[in-house]
Amino acid sequence: SWVYSVSFKHLYQIEIPSVTSVFSVQYPYLPVVDCIYFNGIRLHVESHQHLVSATRGSSVTLPCHYRYEPEPTEPRRTRVKWSWLPANTITSNEAFPLETEVMVAMGNRHRSYGSFRGRVRLRRSAPGDMSLVINELQLNDTGRYRCEVIDGLEDESVTVELEMRGVVFPYNSPKGRYHLNFFGARQVCLDQDATLATLEQLLTAWEDGLDWCNAGWLADGTVQYPITVPRHGCGGRSLAPGLRSYGQKHRLLHRYDAFCFSAAIKGDVYYLSYPGMLNFTEAAQVCATDGGQVAKVGQLYAAWQLKGLDRCDAGWLADGSVRYPIRKPRANCGPKQPGVRSFGFPAPHRKFGVYCYK
Repeated sequence: SWVYSVSFKHLYQIEIPSVTSVFSVQYPYLPVVDCIYFNGIRLHVESHQHLVSATRGSSVTLPCHYRYEPEPTEPRRTRVKWSWLPANTITSNEAFPLETEVMVAMGNRHRSYGSFRGRVRLRRSAPGDMSLVINELQLNDTGRYRCEVIDGLEDESVTVELEMRGVVFPYNSPKGRYHLNFFGARQVCLDQDATLATLEQLLTAWEDGLDWCNAGWLADGTVQYPITVPRHGCGGRSLAPGLRSYGQKHRLLHRYDAFCFSAAIKGDVYYLSYPGMLNFTEAAQVCATDGGQVAKVGQLYAAWQLKGLDRCDAGWLADGSVRYPIRKPRANCGPKQPGVRSFGFPAPHRKFGVYCYK
């Protein structure tokens, strides 16, 4: 690190603590520049884990430690700032997307911001430990976190990615295929207790076997779809398996489906045993009588993927669709692969069972 001072009249030095050497260069007809070295103590900021996975509603620790080399003989006044770049940040032409402040701390004083207020603290389990503890994790907490340690004119930082364990599922409007612009896609995912999936989440789902030939919006404003078995009409047989991308699309004018991401749920999703079948209105009433509510699509997917829900009975969901979850494929329960089977959006007077959430 350097400190510069400029004089048009004479050469002078600036006294700064921890400065051990000063050299000056003076050229005819040019300003004088004083270049000041720090005393050789270097600040290191490190994290032993650059990717952290967690579940919604839990607590998570993002590691960050700092040290000096060599160790100073006197205590130093350091400040730490944690900032965050959400995973659902829409890509733009900006070289450096704006990060959101999470917490700033110096000594025993600290302050948290926005949706993190009251949910974050520093672990401080040992000298130099500035690890961030986040409580009551929310779906939107995923993204890149930066731990920046500042000591006077020196600062160093390290980043940690936070990902949520969950499941990606395709979703289309009750009106049919390709009726959602970006904002509509984002809203239908929220309505189903989910968020728009990120590219990384869709890639992980593809690696786990997700194969879907309808293109859908992602959180970054791109439109893509995952193919594990190349075939006609899905990019063709000649293309290798992978994510097919349409790139960035106009978020208001263009219309596709959505890929949503749902994480762990606190409650339970269950098929309500009831004598006889129910229309949609009756289904909502019996769930309420049982102390719950009709389950949302994201809740059913999370219960299927993360809690092993397996039921071969079709039931109403809150969006008016009818589905059922299969973990162990068997006769008369659909295809040979595990998945959430869908009957689409039947007329509300049709009779089915119901999945409730409590």
